[in-house]
Amino acid sequence: MSEVITHYQGRYLSLLERDGWEFASRANASGVVVIVAMTPAREIVLVEQFRKPVGGRVIELPAGLVGDHSDAEESVITAGKRELEEETGFTASRWEVLLACPSSAGMSDEIITFVLARDLIQTGPGGGDASEEIEVHTVPLDTAERWLQNRIDRGIALDPKVYTALYWLNQPDKRPAAR
Repeated sequence: MSEVITHYQGRYLSLLERDGWEFASRANASGVVVIVAMTPAREIVLVEQFRKPVGGRVIELPAGLVGDHSDAEESVITAGKRELEEETGFTASRWEVLLACPSSAGMSDEIITFVLARDLIQTGPGGGDASEEIEVHTVPLDTAERWLQNRIDRGIALDPKVYTALYWLNQPDKRPAAR
C-alpha cells in the first residue's frame, strides 16, 4: 500500500489521504458492529435517535464502536452484546457474524460487521448511555416495511442498513456465510 498522509487528527476522526484520495478514519475504535436483532415473537429491534451530522432523528439498527471502551482487543461479538443491552435493554443468547463490509468505501476506511442476535430477552429499559437519547422500537417483521414507510412519511430519516436486516431476517437462506 502507498503512503498515507494525515491532514487532520481529532479526538475521534482523522482526515487522511492516500494516492490523492482524501478519506475519514476513526481514531478511537477498531470497527463498528451493527446488530440484526430479532425477538422470539419475530420482531426486529430498531433504535431511533437524534443524529447531529444529519440534524434529525434517524431509525437505525442497534450499533456501536468496537474497542472504544479502553479495550483495543474487544471482539465484535463482545461489543455487540454490550451495545445491544445498552441501547435496547435486550440480551441475546445466540450470536452469529453475518458480514464485514465497508460502510462508505469512497469516504471512509471504516469496516462494519453485521451480527445476528437471536433468542432475545428484555433485561432493562435500554436508551443508551448518558450521551444518547435512544427510543427502542420492536416491530413485527410482517409489518416492518409499512411501519418504516410511515416513519419516512413523517420526516424521520432511515438508515438503509435496516432493509438489509429485513432481507436477511425474512430470507434466512440468503444470509451470507460467515468467514
